[in-house]
Amino acid sequence: MTNAVAKSVRLLRYHLARFSRRSEGLAAIEFAMILPLMLVTLFGMIGTTSAISIDRKVTLIARTLSDLTSQGSIVTGTGTGTDISNFFQIGRAMLTPYNSVQNPFSGGPLKMTITEIYINPTSGAARVQWSWGDVQRAVGSVVTTMPTDLIGKDASGKVLPDQYFILSEVSYLYAPSILPGVATVQLKESTYTRPRLSKPVCVLYNPGSASDPCPTN
Repeated sequence: MTNAVAKSVRLLRYHLARFSRRSEGLAAIEFAMILPLMLVTLFGMIGTTSAISIDRKVTLIARTLSDLTSQGSIVTGTGTGTDISNFFQIGRAMLTPYNSVQNPFSGGPLKMTITEIYINPTSGAARVQWSWGDVQRAVGSVVTTMPTDLIGKDASGKVLPDQYFILSEVSYLYAPSILPGVATVQLKESTYTRPRLSKPVCVLYNPGSASDPCPTN
């Protein structure tokens, strides 16, 4: 019995020593083990970099839309070649090299909306005066996301009159090409800007004349 055990141990040692001397295929096995991790890391870095890049562009587009709209006293919309359609065209160009329409490489589409808000001095409510874009807000509706610290108040805390804001909202549904239809990230940005001109204090949308009063819906 003892001899049989000793023989088995010697045989096991022999095969282990023989196996340790055989290095053929070792590199292939290591490569097969490491390759999936390398691919996940590579495509993960590409996807993350693209998401960060698009997110920054979404932020810049939102700031640009509100800034361009707030610079004038009148904007026109509802058709091609109008002010707002031109602003949107600029926004789509800023997204380059990514595509603004829905596509299999980065997701999409790019959605943009420009809204003017009036702050009611009595109630302090932020109400929509006009809105145009992909996700329009109803005229007269209350914007509950309006930051209260942007609203001007006097020393007693009373809301100051004649306050208007231009709100730009931009979103992009990012879908990395390495995981089509599986992983998506909703990238959003909103920016509030006060109209630049002192008179009128608002930005008129498709007015009958430049002397039209600022709306207070």
